Amino acid sequence: MSSWQGGPSWGPGDNGAPGDSGTPDWAALAEASAARTRRKRWLMIGGGVLATAVVGAIVATAVVTTGGKSDPPGGASELPAPAELPEDTSAPAPSFSSVAPPPPPDPKEYISSAAKDKAPITVDGFFPGTKLAMGDRVHLKGATNRTTACATGTQGALGAVLTKNGCEQLIRATYRKDGVAVTVGIAVFDTEARAKKTVDEASGGLASLSGAGVPTFCRGGTVCRRTTNSYGRYAYFTVGGFTDGTRVTAQDKNVFAVGDDLTNFVFRQIHQRGRVQASQAVEAGQ
Repeated sequence: MSSWQGGPSWGPGDNGAPGDSGTPDWAALAEASAARTRRKRWLMIGGGVLATAVVGAIVATAVVTTGGKSDPPGGASELPAPAELPEDTSAPAPSFSSVAPPPPPDPKEYISSAAKDKAPITVDGFFPGTKLAMGDRVHLKGATNRTTACATGTQGALGAVLTKNGCEQLIRATYRKDGVAVTVGIAVFDTEARAKKTVDEASGGLASLSGAGVPTFCRGGTVCRRTTNSYGRYAYFTVGGFTDGTRVTAQDKNVFAVGDDLTNFVFRQIHQRGRVQASQAVEAGQ
C-alpha cells in the first residue's frame, strides 16, 4: 500500500484516530484547547480568592491588635520600672521673704530741706548750655547772675519778702526768642516751708537781667508778665516782655509761651536734682 510522498502520514499513536483516513480531528483539538484554557482561568481565580482571604486575615489581625491598648512586645513584665525617688528630703526648700522691699525714696524729699539737699548749687547746674529747646521752640540764653544778696535781683517789695524768709541766694538767667525776653530766677531757702511762705507773701517781682545780646526790658514801669511758684525749698519767678518795650497784653501768646517754657524747665531741673540725690542715696545704702 502506497502513501502520498512528501505529505504527512497519520497512523496509530499519532493525533489521529486509529483507522483514520489521515485527516486530523480539528473539532477535538479545539475542544481540548478550550478545556485547558478553562482550567487555567479557574486556577487563577481560585488563587486570587485565596490570596485575598489571606491578606484579609492579616489585616483583620492587625486591626484587632492595634484597635485598643496593647502590651508592648514581651508583655507588661518588660515595662521599665518607675523611677525611685530619693528618701532623703532634708535639703532646705527655697524660701521667700514676706517683707516687701522698701519703696524708692521720693525725689522731693531730697530737695525739701538743706539737711538732705547737699548737691552743689551753681548757675550752670540749673541753666546749662547756650540755648534751651522745648519741643520745637528754641530759646537762646543771655546773661546769668548769682548773688547771696537776694534783694538786689528784685523790684518792688519782693526783695524784702525774700530777705525776711531767709533767702540764701538768688540765681537768674535770661532767655530770648523772636523779640521776646524772659528772666527766670531761683531763690534758695533752708526749708520748703520758707519757700512756700515767700510765694504766699510775694509782692513786686523779679528784676529783668539784660546783657549778652538782650537789651534792657521790663523796666521803667513797662507792663510785663510775672509768675511766682515754688517746689521743695526753691521759689522761682519769671518776668517777661518785648525787647522793644511794647507793653504785654493777654493776647500776646508768644510772651506767655516763652515764660511757660522757662517755668516748666526750672521745675524739671529742681525735680531732677532730687532724683539724682535719691538715686545716689539708694546706691550708698542710705
